[in-house]
Amino acid sequence: MLDRVKSTYREFPHRFWVLVIATFIDRIGGTLIFPFFALYITDNFDVGMTEAGVLFAIFSVCGFVGSMLGGALTDKLGRRGMVLFGLVFSALSSVSMGLVEDLNVFYLLAVAVGLLSNIGGPARQAMVADMLPKEKHAEGYGILRVAGNLAWIMGPMIGGLLAAKSYLLLFVLDAVTSLITAAIVYKLVPETKPEVSEQQEQQTMLQTMAGYRLVMADRLYMAFLIVSMLMLIVYQQMYNTLSVYLRDVHGVSPQGYGVLLSLDAATVVVFQFWVAKKTRPYAPMLMMMVGTLFYLVGFTMYGFVSAYWLFIVAILLITIGEMVVMPVGQALVARFAPEDMRGRYMAMFGLCWTVPSAVGPWAAGLILDNYDPNWVWYAAGIVSAIAAAGFYFLHIRTRGRFASDTVETQRASMIP
Repeated sequence: MLDRVKSTYREFPHRFWVLVIATFIDRIGGTLIFPFFALYITDNFDVGMTEAGVLFAIFSVCGFVGSMLGGALTDKLGRRGMVLFGLVFSALSSVSMGLVEDLNVFYLLAVAVGLLSNIGGPARQAMVADMLPKEKHAEGYGILRVAGNLAWIMGPMIGGLLAAKSYLLLFVLDAVTSLITAAIVYKLVPETKPEVSEQQEQQTMLQTMAGYRLVMADRLYMAFLIVSMLMLIVYQQMYNTLSVYLRDVHGVSPQGYGVLLSLDAATVVVFQFWVAKKTRPYAPMLMMMVGTLFYLVGFTMYGFVSAYWLFIVAILLITIGEMVVMPVGQALVARFAPEDMRGRYMAMFGLCWTVPSAVGPWAAGLILDNYDPNWVWYAAGIVSAIAAAGFYFLHIRTRGRFASDTVETQRASMIP
């Protein structure tokens, strides 16, 4: 086991591992808050999930606008500065959200936080593609997910305990971890932006933003985004809706919900890298389909079962799907993107999370507040089936485009 860990470490550059460690620290703060954010909103402002869904929608829509700006700035100015700006603003915004007591003020704060807190997201994702060769992209994103999920093992359990005492403490701790991460990036992570032509260097910011037209003209990529949105509308329910559903329908405490998320994270930590290696030789769109089918079964189960141990089985099935689709999906973005447009392609990929975050909690909130709450999970199964069919269609359409990449990956997989 130790030899395997050492071998894996040597396969990737030192600066990549620094980024992994920084991501781990940053995610600890995020996992203290995020699983309990819907609970915080409903408890602190005495509102239902419909109002909470509106707030999630504001965060998501504004976050996508900020991500678009961040993607263009990433390609124009570089990766490192954008990551640092995002981390510092995230720290400030976390404390602000913990202090606000008026819901109307919180709505205004949500706009500002959405616009700027994730502005460095495309830069961080582009850094991974910059640092690693193409055949290592999926594994690299998989390792980054392992780091994030190591944080998920600790974060929800700690957050569940602290949430019962003070939500403000969660927000303050998140701010501290963001600032620590910023210090690590500032000291140890160099700029990774590839060199560009003189003509590209002289582009104005407006011209760089106009480059999004080229991204949107990539029809296969846009189709990939649409299908991914359907899949992620389902996946988002694990974080935005499941906590409230389990509390209100089955009487599961925040600590019980936190244990489910920690189990998900622990499974990813143990098996993610192995899954990434096993899926590497196969067509990526087929892997996206397979992972989505696991979502179909896992999420639909919540509409039919009531025992806690079956909730655990469902979360494990969802985790298997997650380990397949998350790194493969991110690597697919890098495959679609020209080298000098990685930031903008990564930013557009944020649309896959924006729409689900905006639509998913709101739609689920309407069902939870007005209809049979089990229909959240029946609908999740239907949407998963549609997304799985979409990925199979994309597999057929992208075989020619990714043919050369597949050959290179298969050759790389044979190198000891």
